Amino acid sequence: MNEVVTQIADRVGIAPDLAEKALGMMLGFLQREGDDAAVAKMIEAIPSGADLVAQYNGEGAGGGLLGGLMGALGGGGIMGLGQQLMSQGLGMGEITSLAKETIAIAKQYAGEEVVDEVVASVPGLSQFV
Repeated sequence: MNEVVTQIADRVGIAPDLAEKALGMMLGFLQREGDDAAVAKMIEAIPSGADLVAQYNGEGAGGGLLGGLMGALGGGGIMGLGQQLMSQGLGMGEITSLAKETIAIAKQYAGEEVVDEVVASVPGLSQFV
């Protein structure tokens, strides 16, 4: 388990395996919905970021049929991501905390300017982070 996942799990108060899956789902969502160049730069800067995206999004992802359908439909926007995370057993408070911690970690590794560009490029995201 990488240190980023451990930090997020500890800060949000959830199990590390759930934090890993949720982080992968969130990064995958940003990859689908955000500015391509900024998101790529951000994901590359986060330790194991690209691996998490690959593991929990697209073919072979741990999301089952619903996860595959959501991925095929472009993720269903921010509400679709929320539904995916709730289906993993997370409550709204945990999802909000997870989103804020993910952005904080991303800023730590990729820099505030890059992450702010990513957030600004995803409709509705700024109200959650």
